[in-house]
Amino acid sequence: MMRAFDTFSLPLLRLFDPEDAHRMAISGLRLLPPMRSRADDPKLAVRAFGLNFRNPIGLAAGFDKSAEVPDALLRLGFGFVEIGSVTPRPQGGNPRPRLFRLERDEAVINRMGFNNDGAEVVLRRLAGRAQQPGIVGVNLGANKDSPDRTEDYVQLIETFAPVASYFTINVSSPNTPGLRNLQQAETLDDLLARVTDARDRVRQSAGDTPVLLKIAPDLSLGELDDVVHIARSRRVDGMIVGNTTLARPETLRESVRAKEQGGLSGRPLFRLSTRMVAETYVRAEGAFPLIGVGGIDGGGAALTKIRAGASLIQLYSALIYKGLSLIDSIKSDLVATLLRTGRDSLSEIVGADAAAITAEDWPV
Repeated sequence: MMRAFDTFSLPLLRLFDPEDAHRMAISGLRLLPPMRSRADDPKLAVRAFGLNFRNPIGLAAGFDKSAEVPDALLRLGFGFVEIGSVTPRPQGGNPRPRLFRLERDEAVINRMGFNNDGAEVVLRRLAGRAQQPGIVGVNLGANKDSPDRTEDYVQLIETFAPVASYFTINVSSPNTPGLRNLQQAETLDDLLARVTDARDRVRQSAGDTPVLLKIAPDLSLGELDDVVHIARSRRVDGMIVGNTTLARPETLRESVRAKEQGGLSGRPLFRLSTRMVAETYVRAEGAFPLIGVGGIDGGGAALTKIRAGASLIQLYSALIYKGLSLIDSIKSDLVATLLRTGRDSLSEIVGADAAAITAEDWPV
């Protein structure tokens, strides 16, 4: 059924401007009737950050920015959904056009700029679905004109703790000027100190809410050393590796469109993001689990990301080109791999190739 839907919808949506097509997709999901999602194979279950995921496939932040359709997405088969990025105050983002397809590369460039409805509206939506099952993480961002960006993150944790399954501290978007500076060692240490203090402070009233740090794939290995050291010392619960890249691989075929400013995602990001997952995994030394993001467009790519060190994975850009049937396809491939190799769970292969990947030549 999903393949038939993709066959009809994907060519149609690509006739429209990318951002208009995105709004159409959100509107379509809002109209979906409630339905029970198909049960996943128990072999796909993952426990991470103190949470039980029915399968390892998550929808990355950026699709459902303002928590309009998280339950519809969960019913489509995702193991978890991350909404946002959410900022304390509503934000319009950067001027359009700000979203571009690189069709021959199966890639996307965006410079959205944290456009969202703001914390008050998003909180109301999440509170309205609080009794529903499923893991919904909240990706947190700072307002572009905030006088104290760290305080924005603290405020958002205090606001969303009762309704968030987990938090993602997004300091790696390239589309808010100066935001990536928060990854610098001294600044990051202060940020995570205040964020984890807020997490611990609200624990009594809201329970445990894991805090994850999302980093850019463009960090140098020296910078990654600092980031992982600080994340461990400040007791974050996990890391997401990684966000979009400012790099433009020479292999891109859409050379004119590739000149657009913004972060690149999709298939061309796969090798770099996977290398960064492996590099992070060996530095974390089991201190916390990782979510691997970037260029996952099939079962083989998902398996590679897991063997590089990711306990969970997220995708978004590939849905534009492969459609919603990609979710079931990846799950089927992962189950087939476990059956073929006689393993009972994906946890048995997390990081199996990490050391070997870090020894390879750097991806270009």
